[in-house]
Amino acid sequence: MDENQAVTSLAALAHPLRLRIFRLLVVEGPNGLAASEIAEAVGATATGASFHLKELDHAGLIRGTRDGRYIRYAIHVEGMRQLLTYLTEDCCHGRPELCGPIKKARSLCK
Repeated sequence: MDENQAVTSLAALAHPLRLRIFRLLVVEGPNGLAASEIAEAVGATATGASFHLKELDHAGLIRGTRDGRYIRYAIHVEGMRQLLTYLTEDCCHGRPELCGPIKKARSLCK
């Protein structure tokens, strides 16, 4: 991941509703949820949720796939992994063991 992509990803997460959506989809895992289920879960209108879902998709943090009449969104694990790696790759002058919980969190996404 380059700096511009990292900024795009972080900017997408820098909104309370998008952060809520992202965290919800992290919990749901690869099966994800329909856009309408996401909107209901985070207390957003369908139109509002759609806008924020597209921003997260554009940032490479989630992926939308058509499921009949609906679009299901799920976490894009590789996009999340790339962002976490970019943010922590030089942790503590090459001593990632000092980053404890971050290193542990990365291993959960394998």
